[in-house]
Amino acid sequence: MGKMTFIAMKTDEIGGGGGGGFESDLKELGAAARRLVHHALRHGSGVGFATTFLKFLASCAAIYLLILDRTNWRTKMQTSLLIPYIFLSLPSVLFYFLRGEVGKWIAFVAVVLRLFFPRHFPDWLEMPGSLLILLVVAPGFLADTVRCSIVGVMICLFIGCYLLQEHIRASGGFRNALTKSHGISNTLGIVLLLAYPTWFLVLYFL
Repeated sequence: MGKMTFIAMKTDEIGGGGGGGFESDLKELGAAARRLVHHALRHGSGVGFATTFLKFLASCAAIYLLILDRTNWRTKMQTSLLIPYIFLSLPSVLFYFLRGEVGKWIAFVAVVLRLFFPRHFPDWLEMPGSLLILLVVAPGFLADTVRCSIVGVMICLFIGCYLLQEHIRASGGFRNALTKSHGISNTLGIVLLLAYPTWFLVLYFL
């Protein structure tokens, strides 16, 4: 009788240990799957292309909004914030090309025209000229470290959110921002501004 009781106890211990081991295996399998998805998202070529494309699209959207600000569709947004946004989101190839000798010469000509020939320096060149000067004279810490870090992305996100709420308020509400012709164009541009930092943060925190 004692022998049968001992065998039953050992059987219960083995059964209980097997159930715990199965749950542990499931947890390890889930963790491995999450690591695999994280690695694929961070290092996959398709995701890298998507990030670069959204970055380029965001820069184009910012330039588009700057152009709209010089037309009859301008709004009361603080479009000067688009200059640091472009600085932080411009694709690296274009950024370092404009930061090199080409950009220095263009910025030099712009400064000379503004100082000595102000009548030949149109108002619509103020923003592009400021952007070029910023690209050329920005310290390496801003150009090489902050621009490519989570801090730069957070600044882009803040600028996009601020411009969106300013645009909605200037349009007289969310409905007008989506229904009026000039409202739709600006709203679309601002939404594109938000696409890149949102995508980057999703990948960063996964």
